[in-house]
Amino acid sequence: MASEVVRPSDAELLKAQADIWRLSLSYLTPLSLRCAVELGIPTAIYRHGGAASAAELVTALSLPSTKLPFLRRLLRLLAASGVFTVDKQSTEEERYRISPVSYLLVDGIPHEDHMNHTALVLTCTSTRYIEAGIGLAEWFKRDVVTSPFEELHGATLFHESMGSLDADFHDMASEALDAHDNFGIEIAMREFRDLFEGIQSMTYCCGNFGDDKGARAIVKAFPHIKCTVLAPPKIIATKPADGAKINYVEGDMFSFIPPAQTVVLKLVLHHLTDEECVKLLAQCRKAIPPRKDGGKVIIGDIMIDHSGLMLETHLLMDIGMMTMTKGRQRDEKEWSELFTKAGFSEYKILKEFGARVAFEVYP
Repeated sequence: MASEVVRPSDAELLKAQADIWRLSLSYLTPLSLRCAVELGIPTAIYRHGGAASAAELVTALSLPSTKLPFLRRLLRLLAASGVFTVDKQSTEEERYRISPVSYLLVDGIPHEDHMNHTALVLTCTSTRYIEAGIGLAEWFKRDVVTSPFEELHGATLFHESMGSLDADFHDMASEALDAHDNFGIEIAMREFRDLFEGIQSMTYCCGNFGDDKGARAIVKAFPHIKCTVLAPPKIIATKPADGAKINYVEGDMFSFIPPAQTVVLKLVLHHLTDEECVKLLAQCRKAIPPRKDGGKVIIGDIMIDHSGLMLETHLLMDIGMMTMTKGRQRDEKEWSELFTKAGFSEYKILKEFGARVAFEVYP
């Protein structure tokens, strides 16, 4: 068969080579971020008043003076990647400032909307993660259902099996999951106030890897809501004795959901296969009343937006899920198909929330 490929122009080929360099070396950006986190650069800049030169950071971090030119190069890449911003003055050395990205990597900020994401960076750039990614090609050649991570390490990410294999990594990954899932809860309570004010009763499903922090935040902000948390035994065993008006129920979410006007699934479904999602959503539909009586399921999760600014983030997160878990990220068409298969009649996308969206799904 004759090839229909047209030879690129000379200019296109030269740019293509540069693109291959960029794509092949882009792994050094997260590793440079890891280096900055391990050195404590974001916290050092924050404690220096929010801005510091490379020379000032060498002193603050007690680094050898011989590393100053190398630190400048590291900071230059991270600034180009948006981790820091740069003050450029002709008569002084460049000073690096905290950006919104590095703000989330600072230790000790006393604010309810701040959650340190250091563990997330360290987990995603860990040897265990990277080795699983390196094994993708071999994984594709094998007829297996487990993820490359589980195939390689013989343990499931975020599961007790990982804790038995490597307790330190498991603790770090759990802390990373906490930041991933629970950052922005207080913001959500403000952004979605109208949504929650109309709810009288709610069942909050923790999922296999989640916790009850979202439920406790909702009840704190909206004390009129009668809340039931469906949780695995580990959550029941550690439930806080803080007086929150929450009824905890231990159970299997695929078999039974405690009835309520609303069921909430926060970052639960992207951990699951399509078949598991349909099974869980069908149980949610059984648990809620008809739409005319206020029945609905509220879902907070990732939705791949093929035309949005977050597309690369969404796609990287999807490949991350494929490499590390059995779950996936989905676009709107894929979400819609799940809702239909589970017996729902309609859904609404309420709004974007960072890289996530909120759905209302109706029976």
